[in-house]
Amino acid sequence: MRYTATRLAIFAACLGLLWWVGMRSWLAGVVALLLAWMASYVLLPRQREAAVAWVAARSEERERAGLRSRLGSGARDDAAVEDEADEQARRAAGDGPTTTA
Repeated sequence: MRYTATRLAIFAACLGLLWWVGMRSWLAGVVALLLAWMASYVLLPRQREAAVAWVAARSEERERAGLRSRLGSGARDDAAVEDEADEQARRAAGDGPTTTA
C-alpha cells in the first residue's frame, strides 16, 4: 500500500506541476503518468523490492494453504464438469482422448 500511495503522490505532483506551468489538457495526464512512472522507477527501488517480496510471500502462503486458484470451489466444480463434457464430446466425435505433454 505504501508503494502504491507513494506512486500516486508522485503522479499527483507531476500533474500539479504540469497544470501549474500551463499544460491544461488531457495530454497533461498522459505526460504526468509517464513522468511519474520514470520518477518512481528511479526514486523507489527499495519500496518496489519490498512490494515484490510481499507479493511473492503471499503467493507462497496461498500455495501452502492449497489455494492455488482464485476460483471458488463452485467455479472449480463447474470447470471440472465442463472439461468432462468436452472430453465426452471429443470421444463421441472420434477424436479420441486428448492428452497434452
